[in-house]
Amino acid sequence: MNPTELIGFYQEQENQILQTIGEMVREETPSNDKERLDIFVERLADRFSGAGLETEIISSPTRGNHLRGRFENGRFVENPDAAPALILCHYDTVWPVGSLATHPFRVDDQGWAYGPGIFDMQSSLALAETVLRGIQSLDLRLPRPVTLLATSDEEVGSQTSRELIEEEASRSAYVLVLEPPLPGGKLKTTRKGGAHFSLKIQGRAAHAGVEPEKGISAIQELAHQILALHDLTDLAAGTTVNVGVVAAGTRPNVVAAHAEAYIDVRAWTAQEMRRVSEAIMDLQPTLSGTELVVTGGENRPPLERSVTGGLFEQARRIARPLGIDLQEAGTGGGSDGNLTGAMGVPTLDGLGIPGDGAHADHEHIEVDKIAERAAILTLLLQELSP
Repeated sequence: MNPTELIGFYQEQENQILQTIGEMVREETPSNDKERLDIFVERLADRFSGAGLETEIISSPTRGNHLRGRFENGRFVENPDAAPALILCHYDTVWPVGSLATHPFRVDDQGWAYGPGIFDMQSSLALAETVLRGIQSLDLRLPRPVTLLATSDEEVGSQTSRELIEEEASRSAYVLVLEPPLPGGKLKTTRKGGAHFSLKIQGRAAHAGVEPEKGISAIQELAHQILALHDLTDLAAGTTVNVGVVAAGTRPNVVAAHAEAYIDVRAWTAQEMRRVSEAIMDLQPTLSGTELVVTGGENRPPLERSVTGGLFEQARRIARPLGIDLQEAGTGGGSDGNLTGAMGVPTLDGLGIPGDGAHADHEHIEVDKIAERAAILTLLLQELSP
C-alpha cells in the first residue's frame, strides 16, 4: 500500500473514528475523580484488547488506575525480542464533571469537533486504537513490538505514573507522545522544564505603633526575596521565575511574623534549571533575625532537542510521501515526554490530532486531519529506526 492509499484507508473510517472520539469525550475524566477514572480505564482496556493488545490495569491507590498494553503479535511484529516502541497517552482531563452541559461534543460546519478534553487528549486514545487496528486490517509488519501507556494523572504532575513511565521508557527503543501538536500540526521537539518551590519566612510579631522596633517583619523580608527571585529570570535564555502566590500578616497594626510565597520556574535547558534551582534553595535572609525555609524542586525536566531531533528528522522524511511537510516548534508547557527525554531515550512529542484550545472553551480538533495523523503514526511505527 502506497502512502496516499494509507490516508484513503483511514479517511474511509473517519465517521467511525469520530464516533469513538465522541464516546470517550462524553465520559468525563477529571484528574481528581478516581471513581470515574477507574471506570473509564476498564472500558479503555476493553477497547485496546479488541485492538490486539495484551492489556494490564495497574492499580494506583491515590489517583486513577493506569493502563499498559503490549502489541507483540508475531504475525505483525517481525522481531518480538526487539526493544519496543513506547506510545504515551493520558486519559485524565482538566475539565470538571458537568462540563458537557455547557461544552457538549459537537461538530461544526467547518469540520471542527468540540468537547471537554477532545484535543488534550481523548482523541489521541482513539487515534492509537485506530492505528493498531489498521496495522492488523492491512496486514502490515512492524520491526518491533509496541507498548502503550494510558495514564491517569498527567494533568496534575504524573506523580503516581512517573515510575511506570520511566520503567517502560528504560526498556524502549524510542517514545512517541500523543499530546496535541502546536498550531499548524507542528511537532514538539523542545519543552520547558518546570519546578515549583515554596518559601516560608519566620519573623517576630510586635505592635506596629507601640513598639515596632521589637518586631521583625516577615513581609519586609519577603519583599527582598521576591526581588531576588525575579532577578533570576533570564528572558534571553527563556528562563522565567514567577512568584505567583503570596500570603502574610494578620492585621495592619501588627508587624508580620509569618510570610510565604509559591514560586514557578520554567527553563529550556537542564543547565538553566540547575542554575535557578540551586539559587532558590540557597536563598539567605536579608533581615537579621528572620528564618527562611525553602522546599520543592523540579517537577518535569526540560525536553531538549538533543533527544528529539533525530526522530523528528526521520519523521519529516517518513511523512513526505504522504504529501505532508512536518514542522517543529517548542512550548513552555510540560508533558510526560519531558520525563523520557531526560532519561536520554529518543522522544517525539505532539503527535496527536491537530486542533486548538487545550483547556479552553474553544477546545477542538480538525476532523479532516484525523486520517493524515493516523497515516503518520502508522508509518512511524513501521519505519522509525533510532
